[in-house]
Amino acid sequence: MALSACAGQAPAGDSGAATSEETAASTEGGSTEGSTVTAMLWDTPRPGDEEAVAYCEEQTGITIDVQNGPESATDRLALYLQFFGAGSGDIDLMQIDVIWPGILAEHLIDLRPYLSDEQYNSYFQAIVENNTVDGALVGIPWFTDAGLLYYRSDLLEKYGFDGPPETWAELEEMATTIQEGERADNSDFWGFVWQGAAYEGLTCDALEWQYSWNGGTIVEPDGTISINNENAAAAFDMAAGWVDNISPPGVVSYMEEDARGVWQGGNAAFMRNWPYAYALGNAEDSVIKDSFGVVPLPKGGDNGQNADTLGGWQVAVSTYSDNQDAAAQVAVCLTSAEAQKFRATLGSSLPTIGDLYSDEDVLASNPFFGQLYDVFSGGAVARPSTVTGEDYNQVSTIYFTEVNKVLTGQQTGQEAVESIESQLQGLLQ
Repeated sequence: MALSACAGQAPAGDSGAATSEETAASTEGGSTEGSTVTAMLWDTPRPGDEEAVAYCEEQTGITIDVQNGPESATDRLALYLQFFGAGSGDIDLMQIDVIWPGILAEHLIDLRPYLSDEQYNSYFQAIVENNTVDGALVGIPWFTDAGLLYYRSDLLEKYGFDGPPETWAELEEMATTIQEGERADNSDFWGFVWQGAAYEGLTCDALEWQYSWNGGTIVEPDGTISINNENAAAAFDMAAGWVDNISPPGVVSYMEEDARGVWQGGNAAFMRNWPYAYALGNAEDSVIKDSFGVVPLPKGGDNGQNADTLGGWQVAVSTYSDNQDAAAQVAVCLTSAEAQKFRATLGSSLPTIGDLYSDEDVLASNPFFGQLYDVFSGGAVARPSTVTGEDYNQVSTIYFTEVNKVLTGQQTGQEAVESIESQLQGLLQ
């Protein structure tokens, strides 16, 4: 989890990626059939992942040895940088976040020569542009994402609500009412769960709060540092007010799976998460099967706007790999329409190929995909990775660290935005 995922051309410069001529020349070598490619594609496999890998092993004749990586995107990036810093070829193929092409480009090969024009043109081109650094396609779009609000439709009906909340104030009201009612039989029940740990996931959540209140995007596309404004400060204070009220105290250390565990266990009325949780929530053994829906995240008041942070992951090949041709062939297969369809129908992963949004099988498994397409063309908000380039990781770390301090009661929203502004000025100006 789209027409754009952190859309826009990544900062140009000496990317270090292998040139098209070098890569094309390498593809003229011997057969890759029988090769083994070591890949880091997920933290734990989700529905459709292993089916897609098996399909590509059959199609390419290449064995794909998948190594699990850290769940935290922040930890995953640190691990990749450790591999690259050592010039290690231990990992041939890897999953990279939509915000990493500008950071990792010098360590990744150009994959454009391995793609037919037909497959290349089938992807949402804004994501392709995002993944192209100094003319090199350093990542092939694999799946895209957007933050969503999950709601218990059965509980809204039980407590007399006509539909899901349209504003954060409405969410607070509904969450409070439902939580109070459900606590009569379940002391572990909470109104709203989300991602509050100090990691990249909090940058996604907090940017949604901030942008929904018309608080900007931290750093604007023209480079203006806009974080120090009263709307952003108020948004952070709003979220801090949820902690230990409609959200568990431990939410300040939650990542995606922590929130999903509470939600899918039937212990929350609302959840902010990515589309992958839809298929898992409707699994046969899920206690909330057929009892929930998804909508765009709420607005920050009557004059606010929906804000769903764009996510998504790409498949990339390391320049340090001794199996670049084989790894590139696997990358092309994993991101093909056929392989993406496994992940879309079985795991609710949002395709990066537009035609799959009108595929009957995909829509039968994910009737909400049509609505998400509208999210991508309207309410989706990109993190400031394009404008900040190689500095984005530090920008995000500053941001989520200071926001987490608000959530844990160490400072106010206003103190946070002032601190973030000061640190970003020192970093970027």
